[in-house]
Parts: sequence; structure tokens; C-alpha cells
Amino acid sequence: MKLTKWFIMAAGLSLMVACSDDSAEPAETVEPNETEQQQSDNNAADEGTIEETDPEEEVVDEEEPEEEIVVAEPQYKLNPNTWGLEPISDAPAEAVLLTVDDAPDKNAVEMAKTLKELDVPAIFFVNGHFIDTDEEKAKLKEIHDMGFAIGNHTDTHPNLRDVSEEQQREEIVVLNDKIEEIIGERPKFFRAPHGVNTDFSRALVEEEGMLLMNWSYGYDWEQQYMDAAALTDIMVNTEFLRNGSNLLMHDRDWTAGALPGIVQGLQDKGYTFIDPNEIEGVE
Repeated sequence: MKLTKWFIMAAGLSLMVACSDDSAEPAETVEPNETEQQQSDNNAADEGTIEETDPEEEVVDEEEPEEEIVVAEPQYKLNPNTWGLEPISDAPAEAVLLTVDDAPDKNAVEMAKTLKELDVPAIFFVNGHFIDTDEEKAKLKEIHDMGFAIGNHTDTHPNLRDVSEEQQREEIVVLNDKIEEIIGERPKFFRAPHGVNTDFSRALVEEEGMLLMNWSYGYDWEQQYMDAAALTDIMVNTEFLRNGSNLLMHDRDWTAGALPGIVQGLQDKGYTFIDPNEIEGVE
């Protein structure tokens, strides 16, 4: 009886120990299989990539390339002893420069249109007293907008030797200011009335960044050439016509009428026409 009771107690003790060990053992850790781990890694990698390179969130500021400005090499240089133009390098020697003074009076716009149709460049030298009104300013702008070079011919057309240095400055600089206000740029050329310069005006013209010039020949202010036919003949057949001649004309009725014949006559003699923008010293 005692032996049977002992076995019962021993069995109960073993069962209690077993239960105690089972409850103390940590729960089994379930490791993900290889496929699940790889998918998890891929998802994590994808999420990281999206945050760094999402095209909807990333803004690329692309700068447009700056337009390259091509500056033409000078083709001619001014000879201050003859006031003619000499070719540089391989520029055509048989060429002349056309210029028109006292613009824009009554005929300058018509003359500019004629030259534009003939595809011939020229310089229009301006007087300040011809650009006082809105209508006159519009004429100057129209000439400039057709592509012609604009020059300074003083504000009121005085003989510079007869006025003070202060007045010379006003005649030149004030006109430059007026012209810039109308066309948006300052003149690149200067021609003194009557072709008369002073040491002061020469220095001032250089200070203003202009090229000083006179002329080789001109006739339209002489009584005998105040006729289109006569003027055409002398401008084309004068003994002073040579390579690089700097031709002086004015804003006059008879000059406007002679202009097509002058251009044609010079072309028939083999001359081309110099672009003022291709003269050395003009920027």
C-alpha cells in the first residue's frame, strides 16, 4: 500500500516538472524563407530608389546655351590722309563708301529706301535740328531700322573753329544723346560741318568712341550740279574716283533723283560698296 502511494507521488512529481519545463522554453522563432527575404529586400531597395530619383519630385533646371555673338573681322581701314578706305587682307580693292549728310531733312528716307532696294549700304550723317519733332525722330528711326549706319554731323551745323570748346562738346555729345534716345545706340561715325575739325573736337570724337572721317569728293552743293543728270555724270566720271573713295552726298532733291544712276554707274565701272560696319575701328 505504501509502495503504491509512492509511485503515485513520483508520477505526479514528474508531470509537474515536465509542465514547468514546457512553459519556460521560449516560443519557436519562425525564420522567413529565402524567397520572402529577397522580396522584402527588393521592396526596401525599391522604396529607397523611388525616394531618391522620383522624376515627379526631381526638377532639373536646364540652362539654355547663350547665343554666340559673331563679330565680323574688319575688311577696310580709313586712311586719315586721303579719307579713303583701304582693303584689309583679301577685301575687294575696287569698292567705294557712300555717305549722306544733313539727314533726315526732306529726302533722306526716300534715299534710304532707294539704297535698300539696290542692296547698297551707306552712312547717314545726322544734324540735331532735323530731329526735333516726333515726325523727324520717326524718320531717323526708319532709316536706322532699314539697316543703315548713323553718324553725327553736329547738333546745329556750326563751323567748329568758330565756337568754344564748351560749345563743341555740346554740339557733339548732345547730339549723340539725342540719337541714342531715338534709335537705342550712339553714333559710330563723326563728320564735322564743312570738314573742319579742331584738336578739341578730334579728341572728343575719340573719347565718344566714334570714327572721325571727311570725304574724298562731292559736288551736290555746287550750283552747276544741282541737277540729277549733271550730278550723276560727275559723281561717276570725276577724275577723283578711285579705289576706296569716300563719296559725299547730301539730303537734297537732285541728289535723291541722281542716286539710282550714281549706283548703277559705279557698278558698271566695276565698283562694289563698302559696308560701314566692316570698317576698322567701328565697334
